[in-house]
Amino acid sequence: MSNARPHNSWEPSAWDLSAGTPLTGKGGAPLQGYVWHAQHPRAAVLLAHGFGEYAGRYVERYHRLIPTLVEAGYSVYATDLRGHGQSQGRRAVVDTRELVEDHLRARERLRGQPLPVYAFGHSLGGLVTAASAARDPRGLSGVILSSPALLIGEDEPAWLKALAPVLARVAPAAQVTELGSGGLSRLAEEVEAYRADPNVYQGKVPALTAASMLRLSGELWGQYARWTLPTLVIHGTADRLTDVNGSRRFVEAIPAPDKTLRLVEGGYHELLNDEPRDEVRGWILEWLGQRTGQAQQATDSPSADQP
Repeated sequence: MSNARPHNSWEPSAWDLSAGTPLTGKGGAPLQGYVWHAQHPRAAVLLAHGFGEYAGRYVERYHRLIPTLVEAGYSVYATDLRGHGQSQGRRAVVDTRELVEDHLRARERLRGQPLPVYAFGHSLGGLVTAASAARDPRGLSGVILSSPALLIGEDEPAWLKALAPVLARVAPAAQVTELGSGGLSRLAEEVEAYRADPNVYQGKVPALTAASMLRLSGELWGQYARWTLPTLVIHGTADRLTDVNGSRRFVEAIPAPDKTLRLVEGGYHELLNDEPRDEVRGWILEWLGQRTGQAQQATDSPSADQP
């Protein structure tokens, strides 16, 4: 591992994904990879961002999660998902099965470095991370899920669910689901920053993306009974974009002896951009620190629920 860059400059180094089988996006187009090296790393974190956003958002606008991790001794690796950020492909039109394959190949790249690896996934990235870890937990020391999209279409009628894969085949880019940015945060300035970011996809969820998320989320429930990885799940109870009940059911379903659910009462979707952002970063550092031998100080909140 190389030394960290000066902390007043958070431009990432390129993560070389060319070794072995190329890590490529749709049509063979390469995915954009990044690494932020810690100066004295004790673990690596593989970060998977959410729908419509990109990895670099976790440096500044995403309330410095990446700088916070790097300064605490965690080297952070990430890619822009297919069709997102600097990776090629139709904007936000993705098959989540391919995203899972990308995540597994990215994890394979990390096996060449000596540090323990933890996977962090937010929203869509949380679903992809959970699917990747459920399919093959080897090489992972733990998983952190932020507002993960684990339960999709719970209240949708059966006929609409049956129609979803048909529409995905005939019109994969058709915009079908309005998420709305107002549910991201209770902080108006964070919502405005999201809306003003030219690198964020602002449209509806395309048919292929929605249908493949629905399918994958349903398939995974039968696999969670084998989950033994140390796991931290963080979710806001007022999240209107991903279902908090999915996080509750997931933590109940997995037999992992080391599992923690943090529920933020009244919290919106992007908790690292929401009112309890400092506490949430503290929980993540504390959880990682306890499992890498150097516990971090974190401020506990009466709004958190830990079973």
